[in-house]
Amino acid sequence: MKTNTSIHPSSVVEEGAQIGHGVRIGPFCHVSADAVIGDGVELVSHVSVMGATTVGASTKVYPMAILGGPPQNTKHKGGRTTLVIGANCTIREGVTMHVGTDTSRGETTVGDNGNFLAYAHIAHDCAVGNNATFANGATLGGHCEIGNNVYIGGLSAVHQFVRVGDNAFLGGCSAFVGDVIPYAIAVGNRASLRGLNIIGLKRAGLPRSEIYLLRKAYKTIFDRSRTVSENIEFAKAEFASSPTAMKIIDFITSRGKRHYAVPSLKGGDGDDTDDED
Repeated sequence: MKTNTSIHPSSVVEEGAQIGHGVRIGPFCHVSADAVIGDGVELVSHVSVMGATTVGASTKVYPMAILGGPPQNTKHKGGRTTLVIGANCTIREGVTMHVGTDTSRGETTVGDNGNFLAYAHIAHDCAVGNNATFANGATLGGHCEIGNNVYIGGLSAVHQFVRVGDNAFLGGCSAFVGDVIPYAIAVGNRASLRGLNIIGLKRAGLPRSEIYLLRKAYKTIFDRSRTVSENIEFAKAEFASSPTAMKIIDFITSRGKRHYAVPSLKGGDGDDTDDED
């Protein structure tokens, strides 16, 4: 046993599992032979770590979480696929994260410093960035790409293959069927944009001058007097010096004709009137 590592006698750690230093495995846990448990990880109790799952250092996992379950995808043929969870994550009660599929990406990845509240779900082949927050019951379908510093509200669902850009704020009890641009606030059943996540940007240290340019770029991109393709060309010329504005433009144009969330016809036109975090 590694230094300062403790495993409760009621838990099962299969032969072949790699257990780091200072790991604490509480009662009634199960760790598979193909698992890698990083230094300082704590499995509080009743945690299942299945398949080829890596849990990053200093992550704490609460009861009834199941990490590395097989993908809920009928195309999966049973081959070895992986789940990799970063360091310093908090994984609360009943959270589920699945490995990838052997007919697709083959791995599910979760970045560092994530906070996944009770019953959140990350499906097969997803890629979640650093500093993610998933409130209670937040759910990802398969193949989603979630950027850094993204917040997903409670009981919200993100449709398979949807992308969410860095620093986006997704409201609770919402359904996201199209991509959400970086820095945006989005909410609703078939969610629409409600402006920019200004409070989140301030917390991230974005200068006031850059926030001002980002607001202007948002209004230009979603100006209803022209087509979006025309707006993008205007925005490329006007905001070429703004890295945050160009990040939104690159996000929209990088995947061809993907569906993405736009401002609601009833409001949220970029005035940041509901400037909430």
